[in-house]
Amino acid sequence: MPSTIPQLHTEFLERVRSEVVRDTRLNALLAGGSHIHGGFDQHSDLDFVVVVEDDKYPEVMSSREDFAQRIGDLLAAFTGEHVGEPRLLICLYGPTLIHVDLKFVRSSDIGRLIERPAVIFARNPEHIEAQLDAAVIAWPNLAPEWFEQRAWVWLHYGATKLGRGELFEAIGILAFFREQVLGPMLHRRMGRPQRGVRRLELMSDQASQQLARTVATHDAMSVRAALLAAIDMYVDLRSDEAPREMVRGMPESLFSYLDEASVP
Repeated sequence: MPSTIPQLHTEFLERVRSEVVRDTRLNALLAGGSHIHGGFDQHSDLDFVVVVEDDKYPEVMSSREDFAQRIGDLLAAFTGEHVGEPRLLICLYGPTLIHVDLKFVRSSDIGRLIERPAVIFARNPEHIEAQLDAAVIAWPNLAPEWFEQRAWVWLHYGATKLGRGELFEAIGILAFFREQVLGPMLHRRMGRPQRGVRRLELMSDQASQQLARTVATHDAMSVRAALLAAIDMYVDLRSDEAPREMVRGMPESLFSYLDEASVP
């Protein structure tokens, strides 16, 4: 366990561990996120993987909110379909607020992971460690082609919203573009897993300054400047690992579009 884990997080970790120990349908409790990456502080989430006996999995999944209720004062909970992970239960506890993620997986599913978790509890520690040792562990990094095919569509979408005067929509697409494209590509430049914009402020002043130029206020000229900065930044980051085929006419066509679009 990290030595700097806050008291509230320690208490919750022990509550979750105790509940897993008590429920014989559950084989192990694993922890990821800040618990293994470092940087744990009072703002951190708790990220758990609850390993379930294969034949008990449907039963556990149908009652997983009951499990969440038993470990604390649950204020709200919902499943993770919006991030492509329906096995995930995202929980908020209080009155001292803490975010806890509970992902329920079958024992037989521990074969492909995005990170090597820490083992908090296991009924058969040797077996779990052997499964983790044999697992394929790889962050789902995206290929240069993925970025290239999407970047220009999304940037053009933001430009159309600027042209129409829908500034909130344009500001929203810029935030989306940072999360989906610029942030991951900055992490790629630093040789790190492509984790959106996570902790970029702490890793690189230069990256922070670059991204800051893509943040717009509710002003048409500010949005236009941010779009131009996003285009320039994408082209610069693209040079690190160029796609096999680039979208024709870009960025010149988009620059022309922005020049011709009426700015309210």
